[in-house]
Amino acid sequence: MKKILLLSDTHSFIDDQILKFVKQADEVWHAGDIGNLNVTDTINKIKPLNYKIPSDISSAAFFIVLTALSNNSKLLIKNVNINPSRIGIITILKKMGVNIQFKNKKNYKGEIVADILITSTKKLKAINCPSKLNSGAIDEFLIIFLVAAKASGVSYFKDIGELNQKESPRLKWGAKILGEMGIKTITTDNSIKIFGNPNLKINKKIVIKDYLKDHRVFMTSVIAALVFEGTWSIHNKNSIKTSFPTFLNIIDVLKK
Repeated sequence: MKKILLLSDTHSFIDDQILKFVKQADEVWHAGDIGNLNVTDTINKIKPLNYKIPSDISSAAFFIVLTALSNNSKLLIKNVNINPSRIGIITILKKMGVNIQFKNKKNYKGEIVADILITSTKKLKAINCPSKLNSGAIDEFLIIFLVAAKASGVSYFKDIGELNQKESPRLKWGAKILGEMGIKTITTDNSIKIFGNPNLKINKKIVIKDYLKDHRVFMTSVIAALVFEGTWSIHNKNSIKTSFPTFLNIIDVLKK
């Protein structure tokens, strides 16, 4: 019987206990965020990794939203894991009018993988987000809030208190970023209403700091700066090493 060690979302973490199980396995599979390639390099010295790892939807989410909110833009993100339990963001964004298509769907090692084609969207609409979609988008709500900021009408997200139990109180920080941008919000410990402004352009300086080095706060702020303009000072860029150390490199490539 073949022994397979399944790892998920190691976020740059590797220790002797993990390596102990690596040595006992015939194959090692890794899903979700790796964070730093040192994880796979270390494992590869013990057991060869011969499997392609599909792209992570929570990382792709930033570029999906950047493309949707930019003018005359199109982006194809290849080989993304679209497990039904993890694509709440896709369902939500489609309800808000974002142009998203799945291409080349296939089954890979028991998971559904596809290329995601996104084109910029001129008219976005507000959403009263069904709570049943929350679990499949809990890591992506910060970036979804930016779409709501540019949508026509008032978006309502409820039963999302779990956001405040993440690396930082993300519901609080989502409201703070939007407020700095000039977007009106009404928040509780468990919900947020976002009053969208399709014509929003920022012409002031915004400083984002003291957010407990939450990688998703940093990346969301970068996307906001690119979409809504203004002058931004976003501290703690090293926070992205937790999950997406090449994030800024990809941003630089897309800007060319």
